[in-house]
Amino acid sequence: MTKFRPCIDLHAGQVKQIVGATLSNKSSDLKTNHVSQEPASYFAELYKKHALHGAHVIMLGPGNEEAAQEALEAWPGGLQLGGGITADNAKLWVARGAEKVIVTSYLFPEARFSHDRLRAVCEALGNDTERLVIDLSCRRTQGKWMVAMNKWQTLTGMEVNQESIRALEPYCSEFLIHAADNEGHQKGIDEELVVKLGHWCTKPVTYAGGGRSLEDLNLVKELSGGKVDLTIGSALDIFGGSGVKFDDCIEWNKQQAIRR
Repeated sequence: MTKFRPCIDLHAGQVKQIVGATLSNKSSDLKTNHVSQEPASYFAELYKKHALHGAHVIMLGPGNEEAAQEALEAWPGGLQLGGGITADNAKLWVARGAEKVIVTSYLFPEARFSHDRLRAVCEALGNDTERLVIDLSCRRTQGKWMVAMNKWQTLTGMEVNQESIRALEPYCSEFLIHAADNEGHQKGIDEELVVKLGHWCTKPVTYAGGGRSLEDLNLVKELSGGKVDLTIGSALDIFGGSGVKFDDCIEWNKQQAIRR
């Protein structure tokens, strides 16, 4: 059943909420909705307190490893970690306390999907698919959703569709999909993509991008038949937003658990 999943987005060592499409190597391009005065560990402890399993920590660029480590230490085995994950460090981050690691850009050398790299990550994790989340964050172009890498700036050759998802499902425990064009704008979710994900995915999938109200949780539940979870970031009061109260999301999850 659909549930709220929180996030901790790290940029330059701080917890931030960023307009996704503005992430690049030029700091002048960056548009930030919120910079938290609290460390990553604060949010990890908050999520642990309310048993919000499946929360993801994303390292957006360099300079975030220390903050990520602090979050993992605050809730060992309770958080998923992504951003810069490779076959060389996947096992290390699990050892440091990540419940699961999230991989994206590493799978797309020169923007082309590599089965060899996917297998390498799996082998590094002892072929334990429960430890791996595949991030298929995407941007919409010419009526299709194409996987985007390198802070969502580079389009790959992989389309997000039933064929690609079914081909990847044997290698992972779930998917994370940011609609990068919606991320941080608080202008609503990509409803068509949520519908498609509900049809395409047989494993858990979390959608992020554009969530702006508690009603979006109900909308995602309706559109996906309860198969897709929703991350809300910039609109949350704990991230300086005014659209959604964190406490209301917690209560929403509790109500869904009762109705199961």
